[in-house]
Amino acid sequence: MTATPVWSVDPRTGKQREQVGHEATAREVDEAVRAAHAARGALADRTVRAAFLRTAAELLDGAADHVIAAADAETALGTARLTGELGRTTGQLRAFADIVDEGAYLDVRIDRADPSLTPPRPDLRRYKVPLGVVAVYAASNFPLAFSVPGGDTASALAAGCPVVVKAHPDHPAASALCGALLRRAAVAAGLPADVVAVVHGFDAGLELIRHPLVRAAGFTGSIRGGRALFDAAAARPVPIPFHGELGSLNPVVVTPAAAAERAEEIGSGLAGSVTLGVGQFCVKPGLVLVPAGADGDRLAEALAKALGETAPGVLLDHRMRDDFIAGVRERAALPGVDAPVAPGPGGERTVGAGFLTVPAARLAAPGVHDLLLEECFGPVTVLVRYEGQREATALLERLPGNLSATLQLSADEAEGAAAGAAELVERVTSLAGRIVVNGWPTGVAVAPAQHHGGPYPAATSHSTSVGGTAIERWLRPVAYQSVPDALLPAELREADPLGLPRRVTGG
Repeated sequence: MTATPVWSVDPRTGKQREQVGHEATAREVDEAVRAAHAARGALADRTVRAAFLRTAAELLDGAADHVIAAADAETALGTARLTGELGRTTGQLRAFADIVDEGAYLDVRIDRADPSLTPPRPDLRRYKVPLGVVAVYAASNFPLAFSVPGGDTASALAAGCPVVVKAHPDHPAASALCGALLRRAAVAAGLPADVVAVVHGFDAGLELIRHPLVRAAGFTGSIRGGRALFDAAAARPVPIPFHGELGSLNPVVVTPAAAAERAEEIGSGLAGSVTLGVGQFCVKPGLVLVPAGADGDRLAEALAKALGETAPGVLLDHRMRDDFIAGVRERAALPGVDAPVAPGPGGERTVGAGFLTVPAARLAAPGVHDLLLEECFGPVTVLVRYEGQREATALLERLPGNLSATLQLSADEAEGAAAGAAELVERVTSLAGRIVVNGWPTGVAVAPAQHHGGPYPAATSHSTSVGGTAIERWLRPVAYQSVPDALLPAELREADPLGLPRRVTGG
């Protein structure tokens, strides 16, 4: 059988750039997973693991010009954007190295024996161990930070899990380059190169999720693709955790007081958030509740002006462009929907940004307008004009789960001096994993307190894919009861030879 070639394609022209390799066969996926599984023991040493992550960051930074050029040629995201993304990517690797060094992620807990309790308590010692081989499915819109060297890979390696990445077809050359750099870093740190592997191809992704030695998976992408893999993970003879980040509307609520206070500022800020990365961010605000009336009109006018001044942009591939054009056309054709600035084709290869408007009453009950409650990937948002708090509340109650929810409040509301703001924060907390006040959801800081996830369909689990606690997805707790000290893992021994943070009960 002839191997199916994998081509790097320039989205600016639609032309093939180079053949990167070929789609992995079932045998090749099996070999990659088995090699990763065989290498898992080498990752047990935390010091070596941390050195590996830092070396990977150094190699990626050292090859920055090549990495950025390769990613830009395949995504059209631009040098400035990709320079920032590479910094985010290497910053994640270094941050997880620090987490590994510090050791608190192991969550060491010791309850010493106490026969005086009722019932008596035996000696119990608990910590977390790595799951094993992790399958990572790379994202289209972040060729670095959510792909081969991204957060899923970094956090899994930090946990001590080998990784096999299914590269995204939109940036195979950048994926191959980054994969090679990670494998070089592994060898430089004294590890087998096979602790990281990259495979290409749709069928390879299915083989990967079904492989019996794969113990967990991380995914960033569409609801349709993510749900198919999620179901496959659950249907295995031995189901595995599937941590998927799927679709999100990322609703914004503009209160009447906020619109009266700074309508133009909110409108222009919204335009910047909607068009960032040509609208290809998973936290792009896709549904905005704006009060009806003169103040809301001023906001819409400011949004129209800012979007009208935004140059057309190139989407990641022709399929996404086709889906975007079809999606906005279908939405604009719904009864009662207007397009003050019509999104759609901007040229042969580009798309223009825009927005739609619809009265909240049209979305009050399930029906033909439900399409407006689904994500449309690209530079478009929907302004829902509401009459009074009751309409806004009714619409919020209809929304699915989201990665983020944003509130634009007045100064008095933000300071707690006006009634209703605290209730609004509480209401949107049930909708999303991150609540933003008087800012915009685009731009997800990599920080210990960050949470990037949310109720389904935003994510398939309650974990985060960004921030230090992302490591927890690839670990499981084990308790040791009445195990002699000499037989315990070093992390749990009484003498505390590793000096790890631990919680101890009893004397």
